[in-house]
Amino acid sequence: MGLTRQYLRYEPAALFGLVASARAGVAFVALRGERGRYVAVPACEHVFVWDTRKGEKVLILKGLKQEVSCLCPSPDGLHLAVGYEDGAIRVFNLLSGELTITFNGHRAAVTALQYDHLGGRLVSGSKDTEVIVWDVINESGLYRLRGHKDVITQVRFLKEKNLLVTCAKDTLVKWWDLDTQHCFKTLVGHRAEVWGMALLSKEKRLVTGSADSELRVWDLTYIQEVKDPDEPESKKSKGSSSPGAEENTEEDETLELDEHPEERIVKCSKVGSIMREGRDRVVTLGTERTGKFLACHGTDAVLEVFCVLSEEEIQKKLEKKMKKARKKAKQNSEEEPERSVELSLQEEIQRVTNVKASSKIKSFDLILSPKGELKMVLLLQNNVIELYNLDLSAQVPQAVRVSRITIGGHRSDVRTLAFSSDNIAILSAAAESVKIWNRSTLQCIRTMECEYALCSLFVPGDRQVIIGTKTGKLQLYDLASGSLMETLDAHDGAVWSIALSPDQHGFVTGGADKCVKFWEFELVKDESSVQKRLSMKHVRILQLDEDVLCVRYSPNQKLLAVSLLDCTVKVFYVDTLKFFLSLYGHKLPVLCMDICYDGTLIATGSADRNVKIWGLDFGDCHRSLFAHDDSVMYLQFVPKSHLFFTAGKDSKIKQWDADKFEHIQTLEGHHQEVWCLALSPNGDYVVSASHDKSLRLWERTREPLILEEEREMQREAEYEESVAKEEQPVVAGERQGETGLAGKKTIETIKAAERIMEAIELYREEMAKLKEHSAICKAAGKEVPFPVNPILRAYGNITPSAYVLEVFKKVKSSELEESLLVLPFSYVPDLLRLFNEYIQLGSDIELLCRALLFLLKIHFGQITSNQMLVTVIENLKKTTISRVSEARDVLGFNMAGLQFLKREIEAKDEVTFFADATERFEEKKRKRKKKEKMVLAVL
Repeated sequence: MGLTRQYLRYEPAALFGLVASARAGVAFVALRGERGRYVAVPACEHVFVWDTRKGEKVLILKGLKQEVSCLCPSPDGLHLAVGYEDGAIRVFNLLSGELTITFNGHRAAVTALQYDHLGGRLVSGSKDTEVIVWDVINESGLYRLRGHKDVITQVRFLKEKNLLVTCAKDTLVKWWDLDTQHCFKTLVGHRAEVWGMALLSKEKRLVTGSADSELRVWDLTYIQEVKDPDEPESKKSKGSSSPGAEENTEEDETLELDEHPEERIVKCSKVGSIMREGRDRVVTLGTERTGKFLACHGTDAVLEVFCVLSEEEIQKKLEKKMKKARKKAKQNSEEEPERSVELSLQEEIQRVTNVKASSKIKSFDLILSPKGELKMVLLLQNNVIELYNLDLSAQVPQAVRVSRITIGGHRSDVRTLAFSSDNIAILSAAAESVKIWNRSTLQCIRTMECEYALCSLFVPGDRQVIIGTKTGKLQLYDLASGSLMETLDAHDGAVWSIALSPDQHGFVTGGADKCVKFWEFELVKDESSVQKRLSMKHVRILQLDEDVLCVRYSPNQKLLAVSLLDCTVKVFYVDTLKFFLSLYGHKLPVLCMDICYDGTLIATGSADRNVKIWGLDFGDCHRSLFAHDDSVMYLQFVPKSHLFFTAGKDSKIKQWDADKFEHIQTLEGHHQEVWCLALSPNGDYVVSASHDKSLRLWERTREPLILEEEREMQREAEYEESVAKEEQPVVAGERQGETGLAGKKTIETIKAAERIMEAIELYREEMAKLKEHSAICKAAGKEVPFPVNPILRAYGNITPSAYVLEVFKKVKSSELEESLLVLPFSYVPDLLRLFNEYIQLGSDIELLCRALLFLLKIHFGQITSNQMLVTVIENLKKTTISRVSEARDVLGFNMAGLQFLKREIEAKDEVTFFADATERFEEKKRKRKKKEKMVLAVL
């Protein structure tokens, strides 16, 4: 057996350069007892909580691999529900930052989340067109609601009634009765996608935003159905429908699809529309918690804020209007107006102001501060968070920008990265600025304005940096002062590539003007100061027939490789600039390349998704590797080795062995195209930049990487992914209609079912052994020691039935139903017998009853037809009813005790309050008498 080459694993070390991803919404969160100061924003797969006052990151809620797609804080402010791209929902505790609950039910990205007003239930909408209601307290799914035909855009619980409103891109707004779990009303008054909605005026009004500049407003009338037990159903329905009512229905602007008109719970009628200033679609539409203020924005940089008048304010306005009408009638010597004066919709929902942000708005959140100010946080497209305050007491309210979080990242995509020679500083440059980062603290230590940067390098000594721009300029910056020292017009087109010469005396640049230019560093005397400063001197030029995309020196500085737009790589001698080799074979242009430390190999990465490894002695192609699923954007060798990294537009970074032509490792983390990467001179760190605005640092660990194990892990991951994509198990007798089970089959539910099966098998084996052992004891006429199973011994010598219960209790509450659904029926009889035993003992009644009822529901036919289970079911019926009633009695007693204590505390508080009030009154009386005495004395 040959010697296996050992590789070291690279692990993700940090994510930085990102303020917020524009993928999901922004939300105010209550932290450390303060509201309106801290905001939660998505940051790729994590959630960052920023302090808007200090501009600091105070909390990171760490996710797994999938990108965050939705956020929703709980009403009590203690939790944050986060929806992800793979359909998972995770609930985090904001005090500790820990994950508390995981829900798996959706098959695609979560697009909408909402808590009910008590925070006990959570509703989620997804790209899979389904809505799921979750029980947060019990940590389980309640039911799935089907009906929409496109992506769900918004979901809303009603406070007063057990109703749910949902809207989607299928142009429909649906009303769901959560008691019966069915859709009882569908609004079809929209001609395009419904992008958002909000409930106003104590849920008596619905506002919807669509693809045009109208905000449609609907009046909601809740119909109280009081049924008379003596009155027949048919008579009641006849009596309730009058000709007048029919006429009203015909006149109603709303089109309604109702299967059962007599069962209507709510009536919707269109009132009118509020015109937005934006002409494009509504992106986000929302209100602050009290519903007093409504705001919306389109695909531009303007947030439009409206004020919704309360019933008292409307009444005052009406009285004022009526007074004016009477006055006018009196002046014109007319009779008093008989008809009632009405307010227009624009008067009831008034425009307050427009907030102009510095860039396109992606989402917003509102909060009304105790001081009466409206605080608005805006998440912008260019990696910025802005906080505005609106003083409502002013005559003309104007939004004032209070804070702006920008320092943590670039406004646009980073197109070039470089490491300093001491491995400490990282340079990143984008379309508007150059930033220098400290690798260990990940803090931005310098920000310098620049033109659109395409390539960069640290000047030897790490005191200056050079940037090559899209306009063909070379910009030299001094890091100590953070100032631009010199700008040279280097090329007539974009400077695509820059490479430092191995002797560190100069560098070479390649541009879109078909030239390769050689430069040397020189010290020149500055007119303003006595000291000399560094400058760049153009020495030579190499004219070519095609645009230059990439240039690289060989380590001995004898050869120069130049990648051209004609898909070839030409190699020239540096001293004479004579042609040496042409490397051809790529079908599309070579975008990146690198030469290894000993100058024997050159690796080229192309837009044709391949990487080719060539020998530099004869220009022969050693191997062509299919590297990425999209263009290879960057390639670099690890110093002092024949290993190299590639970055692709498929959002992956891969490590390869150029000697064995093997793929070693894939670094997954970025969610969009990776534009560039840089390796530290010691090879311990890799930094990468992506279109998702994030910079990621990867660190070489001491952990050896074995290729066979890596392939095995990859196969396991593929299997787990295929399991999740399989068809969901069908419940016997369940109608595939509007409702369904909330959960979905995942690898976790399958593993949980397997653990239950293993526990039941162990129970069966142990019971068989026990019978055998008792027979042996009987035959021997004496007690023979019974061998204890090592698993049971590990659990503290518990009985086999207690072990099954322990395993059962360890199944996550959110995965219980799906695990039981996967469980084969052959294990169910044993499970039912064990349930009977557990319930008699009175342990975990709630969990056992939930599992028992679910098993009876899904295996009803098989259980009822099995004669062996009749007695088991009869026993279960008796024990369950008695134990549940006992548990209910205990709960009732405890509730009564708590209510009594609450009343006692309230009574004490009231007594104290009145005592304080009496004392204050007496003191005022004393002061007044004293004052009176003084006045009398003066008189």
